[in-house]
Amino acid sequence: MKGFYTILLLVISNVFMTMAWYGHLKFKEMKGFDALPLILIILISWGVALFEYCFQVPANRIGFRGNGGPFSLVELKVIQEVISLTVFTLFALLFFKTETFRWNHLISFAFLVLAVLFAFKK
Repeated sequence: MKGFYTILLLVISNVFMTMAWYGHLKFKEMKGFDALPLILIILISWGVALFEYCFQVPANRIGFRGNGGPFSLVELKVIQEVISLTVFTLFALLFFKTETFRWNHLISFAFLVLAVLFAFKK
């Protein structure tokens, strides 16, 4: 069950992370946000990133084998990276209509899945 909670928290964390890192790129299309100075955009993104940490830190604490969780440190990182790229891809395709998903992206994701398999190989 700890593995499930870890992955769920990592997914939520990565949604906030992606919004903090890339969501502000849509501000130019939003009335009221289109003329914000960079420092305000940074502060807004930082505020969103706070929620990322509120999920990321518990995910790592619950999931880490040293705390009684099922995953090693390396396994946690590999899981996080795959989730991060998956969330980012969905975000890019849904919110940025100019982005396209091509064959080379599919191959790179296949290699990421292989990375996960190798990371968990004993």
